[in-house]
Amino acid sequence: MEIDFDSPKLEKLFNSHKDLVRKYGDRMAGLIRRRLDDLDAADNLEHIRNLPGRCHELHGDKKTLLSIDLIHPQRLIFKSNDSPIPTKPDGGLDWQKVTKITVIGIEDTHA
Repeated sequence: MEIDFDSPKLEKLFNSHKDLVRKYGDRMAGLIRRRLDDLDAADNLEHIRNLPGRCHELHGDKKTLLSIDLIHPQRLIFKSNDSPIPTKPDGGLDWQKVTKITVIGIEDTHA
């Protein structure tokens, strides 16, 4: 899958293990890197559905976003970067057709 980042600063952070460890600690940095590697290796988002990390669509005011669990309560937040965003007839996201994503950041979605 093609991965972009919401900003150059975020891209620099996520592509530097040293900076990730400094900001999030060794364990979290390792999980972030593992999740990004899983996303990068997948042909589409559907391939991520059953991997560790519970990838899922968010709801409410974040309904265009997805998240993957890291260390509770932190999650890797991203969105489809396909244009147009692939949807199913019922309006839900068509995971099989999502081949590009934009990483938004790390956050606690329940805060």
